Parts: sequence; structure tokens; C-alpha cells
Amino acid sequence: MPFEKLVRDKIPALIRMNGETPSVRVASPAEIDSLLREKLVEEAEEFRASGSVEELADVLEVIHAILSRRGIDYEEIDTIRREKRRDRGGFEQQYVLLMDK
Repeated sequence: MPFEKLVRDKIPALIRMNGETPSVRVASPAEIDSLLREKLVEEAEEFRASGSVEELADVLEVIHAILSRRGIDYEEIDTIRREKRRDRGGFEQQYVLLMDK
């Protein structure tokens, strides 16, 4: 089985513009949630490695896609984020928890 990964909508056309022929398929409704979660991890790992704001934007794009698929408005998740911040705090103090392995 070939390696597969979810890509942005215009990637196949961009590959064609470079004179190549991409091999693509459309994800089924049953698998898209899993593919989006895998993509989120991929983009987060790329951000971890580079620290670039462009990679962080990719993380946000995947988050927006997940929210859209689940019928969740961005404001709804931001409300949850604010509640967690109120209850547990943010990261301004830069605490690092020391733990035994």
C-alpha cells in the first residue's frame, strides 16, 4: 500500500503545474476525522521542529478543518479555551513541572 497523507485542496493542481501527475483519491467520510487528526500531529511536529509561524498557521488550518467537519464554530472552542485558562491558567509564568520518570 502506498504512503498516504491528507493534503490541502490545491496541492494536486500545483503538482500538475510542475509537470507531474499526482496520484490522489478523495477521502471517505468514515476516514476523514482520523486523517485530519493525523494531519494535526504532522503539522504540530513540523512546528516543533522549525518553530516557524508558517507551520503554526498550518496547525491552525487543520484545527479549523476539524471544527468545520464537527460543526463547531471557532468561537465555541475559543470559549472552552478561555474557560480552561480561567480555571487552570495560561503559560505566562513559564513553569516547568519536575517529575520522576
